[in-house]
Amino acid sequence: MNDLAPLLTPEGRALLDSVRGTAPADELAVATRLRREHPAELVSAALGQARLRQRAVAKFGAEDAGRMFFTPNGVEQSTRASVATYRAERFRAMGVTSVADLCCGIGGDAIALARAGIRVLAVDRDPLTAAAARANADALGLAELIEVREADVTEVDTAAYDAVFVDPARRSTKRGRIFDPEAYSPPLSWAVRAALGAPHAALKVAPGIPHEAVPEEAEAEWISDGGDVKEAVLWFGGTPGAVRATLLPGPRTLLGRGLPDPEVRSVGRYLYEPDGAVIRAHLVAEAAEELDGGLIDPTIAYVTADALRATPYATAYEITDQLPFNVKKLKALLREREVGILTVKKRGSAVEPEELRRKALPKPQGTNAVTVFLTRVAGAPTMLVGAPARAVTGAGPS
Repeated sequence: MNDLAPLLTPEGRALLDSVRGTAPADELAVATRLRREHPAELVSAALGQARLRQRAVAKFGAEDAGRMFFTPNGVEQSTRASVATYRAERFRAMGVTSVADLCCGIGGDAIALARAGIRVLAVDRDPLTAAAARANADALGLAELIEVREADVTEVDTAAYDAVFVDPARRSTKRGRIFDPEAYSPPLSWAVRAALGAPHAALKVAPGIPHEAVPEEAEAEWISDGGDVKEAVLWFGGTPGAVRATLLPGPRTLLGRGLPDPEVRSVGRYLYEPDGAVIRAHLVAEAAEELDGGLIDPTIAYVTADALRATPYATAYEITDQLPFNVKKLKALLREREVGILTVKKRGSAVEPEELRRKALPKPQGTNAVTVFLTRVAGAPTMLVGAPARAVTGAGPS
């Protein structure tokens, strides 16, 4: 599919409606039937678009995804709607009324910004991607707030806008995922210069960005949604040097306070697994302070404590057993406890969870469930056995 125009015609839109929800197993039969009355290329494009819309539901929800237009890369690389909405609200809270959205893709962030009442210039140099962004603004009734421009972002004048948002391409058709920020398209150094030239700015970067690569003028924020780390954002025009971890839904935000690493202590009754955004933001110490906890090992991001406390920033497990790494002992323990459901988590261990699950519980027979943590305690390979802790009343600080 190299042109969206046929799908935007009355015939194309009618075809899209007719193939909505087509199961993969039924595509051949549906295509054969529709090609009797429509061009084969248009039928293929409609079925391809229907498939992309189905994939996009996880990011955009069924209602929006069912009206939007996508490219394969657009579905893969676009911002999840919940994350884009949160970022748009941050911009709105800063008093921003207009944003130049550079490398806009299929328009996920532009849509969220427009829905927050912000005027958007959405720029992308790829013709098909820009066409999708334009079609999406129109399909969702946001065309009056979103101007889509097909252009090289490095040549766009953003002086008339309150803020700049840059989402550089971090994937290559030849190399796949790109880890070096200077290999982004455009490079991070160019995006930083663009950000410093605007009153406010946000740069979307990979969550694995090294902390030393964060410019001193920026605030760094790591965002997770439903427990999965989605991205990091460098904010300009706010508090330089600030670090935060934000968890969605919520939002719940943990601010860095420059705390030293927590002390290492013996394993208590509870083990806390910090959210990935907390770990990426290097804010395990801040989370541990709220829990009155310590680390089980100086190099492992597990927090242990004697009391169960409510926190949005970590998942609590009640620990029943602490064993040196030994598959036979674990197998015997699981048999004795009549365990039929085994969840294996690891941090600081070379053992693959599926391998341990297969060896320790080859024939599940019981009905009980346990969680085993493969980790290190004070440097020694250890297995911690337990289960998710009973919920504590209260949502915790934000």
